[in-house]
Order: sequence, then C-alpha cells, then structure tokens
Amino acid sequence: MKNFVIVESPTKARTLTQFLGSDYEIVASMGHVRDLPKGEFGVDVEHNFEPKYVIPKNKMKMVNQLVKSTEGAKNLYLATDPDREGEAIAWNLLRVIEQKSKAKLGGQKYQRVVFHEITKDAVMDAFSHPREIDRNLVEAQQARRVLDRLVGYKLSPLLWKKVKSKLSAGRVQSVALRLVVEREREIEAFKSDEYWVIEVELSEKSDGQVFIATLQKVGTAKVDIKNKEQADVVVGDLESAKYSISAVATKDAKKYPNPPFTTSTLQQTAANRLGFVPKRTMSVAQSLYEQGFITYMRTDSVNLSDQAVKATRKFIEDTYGSKYLPVKERHYKASSKLAQEAHEAIRPTNVQVTSDKLPAVSEDMRKLYDLIWKRMVVCQMAEAIVAETTVDIEAAGNKTYALRANGQQIKFDGWYKVYQKAPITEQILPAVAAGDSLDKRKVDPQQKFTEPPPRYTEATLIRDLEKNGIGRPSTYAPTISTLYDRLYIEKMEGKKIAPTPIGKTTVDFLMKYFSDIFDYSFTAEMEDDLDSIAQGEREMPAVMEKFWGPFEKKVEKVTEEADKMKVEVETTDEVCEKCGKPMVVRYGRFGKFLACSGFPDCKNTKALNADTGMKCPDCKDGDVVTRKTKRGKTFWGCSNWPKCKFASWTKPQLKVEKAPNEEKAQDAVEELEEPASDK
Repeated sequence: MKNFVIVESPTKARTLTQFLGSDYEIVASMGHVRDLPKGEFGVDVEHNFEPKYVIPKNKMKMVNQLVKSTEGAKNLYLATDPDREGEAIAWNLLRVIEQKSKAKLGGQKYQRVVFHEITKDAVMDAFSHPREIDRNLVEAQQARRVLDRLVGYKLSPLLWKKVKSKLSAGRVQSVALRLVVEREREIEAFKSDEYWVIEVELSEKSDGQVFIATLQKVGTAKVDIKNKEQADVVVGDLESAKYSISAVATKDAKKYPNPPFTTSTLQQTAANRLGFVPKRTMSVAQSLYEQGFITYMRTDSVNLSDQAVKATRKFIEDTYGSKYLPVKERHYKASSKLAQEAHEAIRPTNVQVTSDKLPAVSEDMRKLYDLIWKRMVVCQMAEAIVAETTVDIEAAGNKTYALRANGQQIKFDGWYKVYQKAPITEQILPAVAAGDSLDKRKVDPQQKFTEPPPRYTEATLIRDLEKNGIGRPSTYAPTISTLYDRLYIEKMEGKKIAPTPIGKTTVDFLMKYFSDIFDYSFTAEMEDDLDSIAQGEREMPAVMEKFWGPFEKKVEKVTEEADKMKVEVETTDEVCEKCGKPMVVRYGRFGKFLACSGFPDCKNTKALNADTGMKCPDCKDGDVVTRKTKRGKTFWGCSNWPKCKFASWTKPQLKVEKAPNEEKAQDAVEELEEPASDK
C-alpha cells in the first residue's frame, strides 16, 4: 500500500515526486473540487449561512478517480498551499473523499502537510510533522466565499434592473472601482494654475563647471510667480545681478534597501519594471513556486527564515566582500497589523541560483525571478552612502534673490551594487565655499501649470488597496481582471487606468444606495472580521448575521424604490452611413467602438481607434488604426474592418508580425461586431 498525496497542480506534483520517491503516489486536484453552485444562491441563510457545495461537472470524473485511488492508500496526505485557500481545498477534498469512499477514513489516516517552499528539506520536514486541518482557516475562507456570494448574488441582479444588463457588483471589486472613479473625478474637477520656475546656469569662473540653481526667494518671501509679466521682471533683474555663495552644507545620507517582496509589492514592482499586469505576475510566480525556485507567492509578510538570512549574508560576503555586509542581520516588520508573520516573504529558495543559472524556463519566469532574487540579496546588504550637498546662492540686483543648487554623489554604493543602474542620479556640484563669486551663464524662465493627481496604474491601485486594508494578497490580481472583464475600466496611454461610463454609473448607483457597504473603512473592517475568524476569535455565523440582516433589508428597499440610472453615452460628430443617425461610443469586450444610436433598428458599427497615418499592408486601402484587447493590450488593425481582417501585435512598418495563435488579434476585431446591450 502506497502513501497518497494530493496537491493542486501537476507541476507541483512533479516537483514533489523528485523528493518523496516511489513509496508516494502524488496526484493533482486541479484546484478546488467543490464550490458554490453557479445557477442558484447556494447559501442557507436560515441555518448558520451553511454553504451548499457542489462538485462542478467538469471535475466529476477527476474526483471519482481520485476517490477510487485513495481507497487503497496507506496514508492520505493533503499537501495543498499554505494559506486559507489551500486549507479550504484540503478540507473540501477530505469531505468529498469521506462522502464517496467505500472505506471511510479514520481519524489518523489523513494528514495535512504544509510547506512554504518546495525544496527537499522543507518538504521532508513537513512530512515529518503533519497536522490536522485547521478549521479556523477553513471557516475564514468559507466566510469570505459566502460573504462575496451574499453581496454579488443580491446586488448584481439589482444593477441589471436599475443600471444595465450583464453588470456585477462585488464586495472588494466595487470598492476598487470606487477608488478609480473618485480619482477620475478629482482629475475632472481639477483647475490648473499657472506658475513659473526660474533656473539660473552658474559657474565658479568663466571656464568652470556649470551647474544649475533654482530661485527660492524674492527678498524674504517664498517665490510665487504667477504669470509671464511677473517672470519677465524677475528675469530682467537676475540677468544683471551679482551672484555669490552664501552657504554650503554637505552631509552623508544613508540609503537603506527595501524589504523583501510581499505579494502586493511584487505586483507593483513587476508592473513598473517589467510591464506585467498583476494576473501575469501571479501566474509566473506560481510557476516559479511550483518548480521550487521561490517561496510561496501569496503573502503579506516580510519575515525571513534565519536559514535564508544566513545563506544570503554568506553569498554577499563571498560575492561582493565583507564591506557590503552590515554588522547585524536585517530583520523587517510588516506595516500591516494583519500580516501573517509565520509566513515568509517571497524569496528565492536558493540564493546561489541567479537568474542566468535557472534551467530552461520561460523568459517571463527568468525576468520575475531576477527581480525576486535581487530584492532578497539587497535587503541583507549594507546601506549606500550618498553625499548630499546644498549650495545656497545670493543674487544681488534691484532686489535680493535666494537660489539653491542641490547635488548628490555616491560615496559607497552598498546595495546599489547589485543593480546595473543606481536608483539615484548623481549630480556633482563644483567645490565652492561661502563668499565665492559666481558667473551667470543663463537665466531660464519656465512656464509651468499645476497638475491634477495622476490616474491610477495597476501598480498604484494595488498600493492603495493594500494601504486601505481592502482585500488580501490573493484578491488583488483577480479584482483588477474582473474590472477589465466587466468593462468598468480601460487602459489608457502610459499604463494608466480610467473608468468607463459604465464604471462611473455603477459606482454612482452603489454609493447612492449602499454607501455604507462600499465604504473604505467598512470593507477594511470586514477583512478584520475574516482575520478574526482565521485566528479563532470569532465565529462565521455571527459575522455573517451582523452583515446580512441590514443588507437584505436595504436590497429589498432599493429594489422597490430606486429609479433606473442611465449610463451616459458619449456622442460623436460622425453620422451613420446606413441610416443617417448620429454615431455614439459604446463598449464591447475589446474596448470602444462606434455604434449607431438607432440600435437595435440599425446595427451599424465601426472601429473607433487612433489613426497611425499608415496604409493597411493587406488591402492597401484602409488605414492602420490602434486598438485594444479586453485586457488592454494594444494591437493594430485595418479601418476597413470587417471587409479587411488585417491585425498585428506589432506596429506595421516594413515587416508585420502576425498575432500568435493563443490570442489572435483578428478575434479581437471580430468581437466589435455586436454592441453591448443597453437593456
């Protein structure tokens, strides 16, 4: 009789096989084996909010095979992931096996094993110290699933009735959308003010090093130049002024490394450095974890094992020398009070393995591993020392002006050494002293305008979700993906995110009638409640009842009393060539398109995209225009669609790279045919 091990994925199973040997049979459950039903509510609110779990049809064959295999097993090990989701998968597996198995499991026949990295030492240690399933963790995951079902199942149909069909609401999803919409409205309401910055190019002598100083004060007042007329007066005076050094100050600043990655900081950094969307980052990280290269990738902890720290410090000393090693080990503390310190940060399982030493892996895996590896190494390195110099300058004209030049120079690179480019730009000022005279080279007035807060990117949205306590590491990527899928947000130029009219109207409706449910602090408090369940401090029924009673009554009231809220349609100057009615902007699965305002009587649609100024390389008649897939990925297509089906991932020049099979750009074009329903 063999030992039987169940994990979630085939990749994880293959990796474990290397360590456990022939006495163990390892199979993959392919994720959850039970879930709430899709076609019904699936929660018994009258009996402690008991979920009605079902086995999906596409899992039935696999489940039956799995159950049959366990019947002759010597021991059953549940080796699912080390978080609430993994604990719930293990519990559901056990329930299914107990219900379907001919030989009921004894109390000691099943064992739960948990490891945060898939290495031989970690795996063997976990199998040497099995435990029972943690019911508190299961309850917490179950509570999240039920809570999300309560909100989604009740509010989504309400949105269909009061706003637009095929919409959805979610406890975390809608709060994330609210952040995006409120930022957009801040931008729309912003009034830009003119102001002027004046820089002066100076040198110690006529042939000395040129440096730039910025005007700080006019007399004793802080500079405040509002228009060109005021700027011209100051510039005229500075042109004839006498310049001298009034003070020089230099100090050494210590620049400390960042802590190792958590899920959110990995997603943010991968978005900024690699251009990865969160879903892509998590998919690549999962592959790295399952193949044993990194620790578990869903974590909010910056904790590191003593063994990992010691191994990293040894690598630093051997590779870079002792001067790059701080006297004491660096230990980091999570800013979130909810971080699970028993977990580790995301780190390489073997610091000796650099990205170029990885075996045959995808380029995405290599790039992401390199980010993780470098972040782990630098977090244990000595701080960089940067000499920061401030030079204050006096300009004597009709008035006295104060200017300042700032310089910085790396004295010791410390952890910067790991990166090809230091994260600061050096600006070295000349050696000057108080009282030195300076030559003026050029006065440069610059007109500026105050700017609104920037639109969110996926990285900054994740940052603010975490800062506000909204969601958990496992929810960030799917939340953002859902917002795209529901056409609530769209990707703009430069990785920016903007809400669509549908997104704005959805938030308006939810905030008008359910502002308490989608309040930032309320959402964070619900996360606290779920954490309390995980820690055994609260029970699921009490938490659910506290929410459900008032929520159910409010849904009933809004269903009866609320008026339908209309989605604003963006009008255009174009006229439908088929019926003569105005064309309007609508949203389909793959972004914006033009549709006749006479729909459904007239179903004319046209592409709405940026013209590149190039002729289509296929039909030679249409223009190449920029379009976007449902994920916001840019592709190029012909303006003569549907007559011409040209599509490309690369901007056409002399040579065109056709779209790969896995996501044909032609498919994206064809999705524009039917406008989204307004019913």
